[in-house]
Amino acid sequence: MKQIDRINKMEACLNESEKAIRELSEALERYEAAFSSLKKLSDYYGSTLWMKDYEDGEAGKLPEDLPRGVLSEDAVYDLLTDHHELVLRMSRAVTNSINGKMI
Repeated sequence: MKQIDRINKMEACLNESEKAIRELSEALERYEAAFSSLKKLSDYYGSTLWMKDYEDGEAGKLPEDLPRGVLSEDAVYDLLTDHHELVLRMSRAVTNSINGKMI
């Protein structure tokens, strides 16, 4: 590979890596900020309060125009499952990076 070509390729690697790391850092900041909400949601989903709210929704005791995605059995479960898979993925990425495999 010619010197100019090599430098151009490595410059592209630098730019791509800088952008990815910046975007991941920004996403991690948003995730960290939202984590307390996720924890509250997880605690609520497994509680007797959620079950009462769910039953009242099914019985038509809640206003029709009330958003109730949180009362759907799938929405919260799917979110918590996605979160679990993401945590495992991040853990593998960190382990690979520490071990020098650079994902």
